[in-house]
Amino acid sequence: MKIGLVLSKPPGYSETFFNAKIKGLQENGHTVTLFTGPSQETYMLCKHVRSPKVDPFFLFQVLKMCWVGFLLLPHLKAVWTYVKLEKKEGASIKRILEKVYLNSQFLKFKGDWLHYGFATLAIDRELVAEAIDVKMAVSLRGFDINVYPLKHPGCYTLLWRQVDKVQSISNYLLEKAFKLGLPQNSSYQIITPAVNMEFLPSIHLDRTSNVFKITTIARFNWMKGIHYIIEVASYLKKANIAFEWQLIGSGHDFEWEHYLYLIHENHLENQVILTGACSHAETLNYLTTSDIYVQTSLNEGFCNAVLEAQAIGIPAIAFHVGGLPENILDTKTGWLIKPFEVESMAKRIIAYFNLTLVEKEKISKQAKERVKNHFNLQRQKQKFQEFYTR
Repeated sequence: MKIGLVLSKPPGYSETFFNAKIKGLQENGHTVTLFTGPSQETYMLCKHVRSPKVDPFFLFQVLKMCWVGFLLLPHLKAVWTYVKLEKKEGASIKRILEKVYLNSQFLKFKGDWLHYGFATLAIDRELVAEAIDVKMAVSLRGFDINVYPLKHPGCYTLLWRQVDKVQSISNYLLEKAFKLGLPQNSSYQIITPAVNMEFLPSIHLDRTSNVFKITTIARFNWMKGIHYIIEVASYLKKANIAFEWQLIGSGHDFEWEHYLYLIHENHLENQVILTGACSHAETLNYLTTSDIYVQTSLNEGFCNAVLEAQAIGIPAIAFHVGGLPENILDTKTGWLIKPFEVESMAKRIIAYFNLTLVEKEKISKQAKERVKNHFNLQRQKQKFQEFYTR
């Protein structure tokens, strides 16, 4: 089976979800082609096809369009079908020409499935799969369902009509898609993120350090609720807890300055450390020195970082939002806090701090075992095999 996977850019080394998916499909005998935007990055696991660039100079752009048109000559049937489909949906000739150019890499594809890695990537490409006579799949991953439709109401109306099968990383996102117009009888499958348990480092909960270590992995974005970290940390400091909170992630300079200011104003320079962006290996090293993992997001489709922390054996605390209740087994592998009760989160952290070593080891073991049994790579690979073949 030939599967085209559409992403905005090639997945990085640490993006285990897509890398594992591609490897798993190849192991099951499928051929995968990765389609991305005009990225300078290369991808080595499978064939990588980039979309054409848009040139800011009109004359150069006209020449590029002519060249792309020439390369599409062997695929005139697909092109003509696509033009007719777009015209039927009311697109202007100018817009159709633009779409043919932008989607030219897909119109040459000969395969069985075209799978958009995020729902937003299918916008303006909804009719491509029908034009090239392949099935269309789309993944629901978070921002594409939680945020984008709020700014663009009705953005998925055409997509819901065209899609053959939906993959969601959580039941929560699937239910939101239904509320956004996805037909209730749509074919779907829940395939969560997974963790490669073989290469995870081990931790030792009986460390002699007097400093309680907390870790959060999050990009500097309002959705991640990083301001709540400052509030929780302030509460812990007032409770005379000796702690160090590593915030791993990055963002725009103005966001970095904003959180530095909040840390300074709350006199938390020695407690809350902005570590910056780290490699996957560096992040794992930080996690192995942590006592607990905390996620303060306003919403999450599922959250890989929370899952990976539990896989190492670190309990996770997060607000009861989005797909996190499917990730954390409350009171067993971590704790879910009522949104957005900062004091309750701080008290839960303190309660864990005061547990005995035996109690902590029990939670750690439960966290590792649950991830091992329910969120392992082999299980995920099997589910993707079923996704395309059933």
